[in-house]
Amino acid sequence: MQKIKGFGVGAAILALALGALGGGSARAQDAPQSLTNYPTKSITAIVPFAAGSASDVVSRILFASMAKSMGQTIIVENRPGAGGNNGTADAAKAAPDGYTMVGSGSGPMAANVSLYKQLGYDPQKDFEVISPFAKFTIVVAASNKLPVNTLQELITYGKAHPGLNFGSVGIGSSQHLAGEFFSQITGVKLTHVPYKNIGQYVPDLIAGDVPLGFQWYPNVAAALNAKGAKALAVAGTNRLDILPDTPTVKEAGLPEYLVSGWFALSVPKGTPAPIVNKLNEEVKKALADPDVRAHFQQQGAETYYLTPEQSKKFIADEIVKYRDIIAKAGIAQIE
Repeated sequence: MQKIKGFGVGAAILALALGALGGGSARAQDAPQSLTNYPTKSITAIVPFAAGSASDVVSRILFASMAKSMGQTIIVENRPGAGGNNGTADAAKAAPDGYTMVGSGSGPMAANVSLYKQLGYDPQKDFEVISPFAKFTIVVAASNKLPVNTLQELITYGKAHPGLNFGSVGIGSSQHLAGEFFSQITGVKLTHVPYKNIGQYVPDLIAGDVPLGFQWYPNVAAALNAKGAKALAVAGTNRLDILPDTPTVKEAGLPEYLVSGWFALSVPKGTPAPIVNKLNEEVKKALADPDVRAHFQQQGAETYYLTPEQSKKFIADEIVKYRDIIAKAGIAQIE
């Protein structure tokens, strides 16, 4: 087991542990004896994406702050696969005792409802959503080999050269859907090129073979810093602190193109309300921490907080939004 210290929020320690969750009867015996003393032992937090990914990094930043505040270790388990579905499904089957959480994203908690024929869980029926906690604004990135320097130049060029390639980390990923949404509202015909991971995509972006990306900042940071790609706009209402000279889509003349990926903390359905409320307060407290905000900003992410009741509506609305984008794009369901 590898212990990872916090990022400057005191003595908070995250423990990276491997292995499956225990059986149902054992988990039931671990239920908290007193909700007022919760938590009385370590908490497992499942991240359904690869270690070192943007989602993993921001999740660990949050968990470090929460661990310090609650006085308990948070054990992080990365369980990637099937667009985040595998780890999210594991969390849905865990005991609703407050000792298993999942930091899941807009894919497994919203878009994948329409993308996959079988999820193995229902985001609305199988989870209590504590709160969203991070939002990654999409960065419209172009290879330096592409002769455009603004969003409007990209639209003009794209209409004159239909079928421009854009890359993502897979069919139905937030980056894929961001590209489809861009195509839908601008009329620019694009060709999607899916990759297994971001490491395979970035060299092709720099080379100009797949000259476009609708990506989170961490995914294209290396290309931008190496001057192999340029950021044309950020698809949010505010400029990113990490990209202060890159205009928003409103400033770039496309105000309706607002799109982002997000991550939310959830627990299995049936978790007692006092625990749900306690965790929500801990998330709120962590996101108010200047160190947490600063570390999120370094990743191109914004902190994002809602109450449990607001979170339910948020998830429902996101499921509908992605369903419409996927239907218009004609993306076939994945078996």
